[in-house]
This record gives sequence, structure tokens and C-alpha cells, in this order.
Amino acid sequence: MGAVRTGAEGQADERGRLINVAYRLLGSLAESEDAVQEAFARWYALPRRRRDEIVSPGAWLTTVTGRICLDVLGSARVRRERYVGAWLPDPLPDPVERGGGRGSDLADRMVLDESVTMAFLVVLETMTPAERVSFVLHDVFRYPFAEIADVLGRTPAACKQLASSARRRVSGARTPVAADTRTEVVRRVKEAWENKDIAALVDLLDPSAVMTADGGGLVGAALRPIEGDARIASYMVAIADRAPRLELLERSVNGAPGLVALRGGVVLTVASFDVTDGRVARIWVVRNPEKLRPWVPRG
Repeated sequence: MGAVRTGAEGQADERGRLINVAYRLLGSLAESEDAVQEAFARWYALPRRRRDEIVSPGAWLTTVTGRICLDVLGSARVRRERYVGAWLPDPLPDPVERGGGRGSDLADRMVLDESVTMAFLVVLETMTPAERVSFVLHDVFRYPFAEIADVLGRTPAACKQLASSARRRVSGARTPVAADTRTEVVRRVKEAWENKDIAALVDLLDPSAVMTADGGGLVGAALRPIEGDARIASYMVAIADRAPRLELLERSVNGAPGLVALRGGVVLTVASFDVTDGRVARIWVVRNPEKLRPWVPRG
């Protein structure tokens, strides 16, 4: 897993790697940064002799970060029960689309791949904390079960069983769709939404489609999921009626085609889509302004 390198660049790379691990475990950029900060604090709190004895500082930091995330996941379930409305993972922007390539922002350190799509993260939320840690560390980051056992305080065989259980949930939820198909469907949704065309939206939505919104109690958002193509289409058009001068942009959200709604240059909403058989099956709408901070355009 490498060593903790000296110098600003080496520290940034190490933190970036750990942030990628923590975000997939927690779904929150702020909580991920806190977990990594705490891991580094524990590292530097060790006596110098103890640090010199550790063969792989990178492995040590990963183990500690994993344990911190495990504790956070346990307490997060209680906190999210008190959350106003549905809780969704933080949406991630594409650094290049924000303007000017990769910078030093936390979101810019994220590697955007299939393991951070909103659909994937939502499935991870259904797992127990131990399942999530085992699955993410092994299947996503390829860590051996012997090292995962140190994180969870279980046997390697038990960790393997946890990952297998988690893998069944993921495989049951996955429906691979070509990238160009997803892009085209999202583009057509944008056009129908802008035109307030309910019939066109219904045609683009799966009959059993579900829309889930996260406003965090800070802004207006549906507190419960909206189900059914007609109800979702009507809701989307009603939003368009109540929000004049709203600008819709096609943007990458967690590495997949999505839509961003702005008014006066301010990002108000980020929407992610799950496309199945050429139709939208799930829509995840994040409106909580605390989760939209990474979407502030550069410059």
C-alpha cells in the first residue's frame, strides 16, 4: 500500500488516496476529510520510534482510516434517522467541467469511476457497515482479506463472507448501460423538462421510476420518494413552473451523465439518473446547499 512520503506533493497524494477510500465508505466529502485528518493525527501522535518500526505506513493509515470510517458508519445510521427527508451521498463534479482542470479542492482528488456513481453509492448505503468496508476495500481497492480483518477485528474468512454478501446486493442492482445511451436519455430529459412536456417525460421514464430528493431541511424538496412516471413528470413540470429563469446544464455527476440547475450562476440542484432499457428508472436530486459546495464554478 506504499509509504507516507515527505513533502507537500507526497502528502497530497497520500491524502488523496485515503480520501478516495473514505468517500466510497461514507458517501460524504466532509466526513471523509475528517476521517483522513484523524488518521494522520493519530500517525503523527505516535512516537518517532514507533513510526519508524511500521513497515508500511500507507497500510497503517488505510487500516486506521477504515476503522474510523467503520465507527462513523455506525453513528451515521442514527444521525440519518433524524435527517429531514431522504439522505443522499454527496454529488461529485468533474474537475475539468468546473473550469481549468484538477486543482487542490477535496472533490478534485476523487477518481471518478463506476464505484462512485450515485447508483452504486445508494446500493452501498443498504449494506451493514462491516459489509461495506469489506466490499469496498476488497472489490474496489483490491486489499487482501488479511488486512481487512485488521480493520474489522474479524477473521479473513469472515471478511470474505461479508464481501460476498455485499457483492450479491451490488450484482442484483447493476444493469450495465452504454455511456452514449445514458447521455442521450439525459439530454432528452433535459429538453422535455425545459419544454415542460409531460408526455415526453413520461415516455422517457420507466413506469415504476422513483425520484428521491435531498434538501436536508435547508431548502424545499420532496420529503418522500415520488413514484411512477406520470407523478414524476408532473412534479418536474411543476418545479419548472415555480422556478423561472432556471438554467439546466448537462454535466457529469459522479462520473455519469447528469443535470445541474442554476439560477443567476448559482447551483441549486444536481440530478443523477439511473437508466435501464433506454428509460430512466431512478432520479436522485440533491438540493442540500451544504452538499453542493464543490459545485461552485472556479473563477
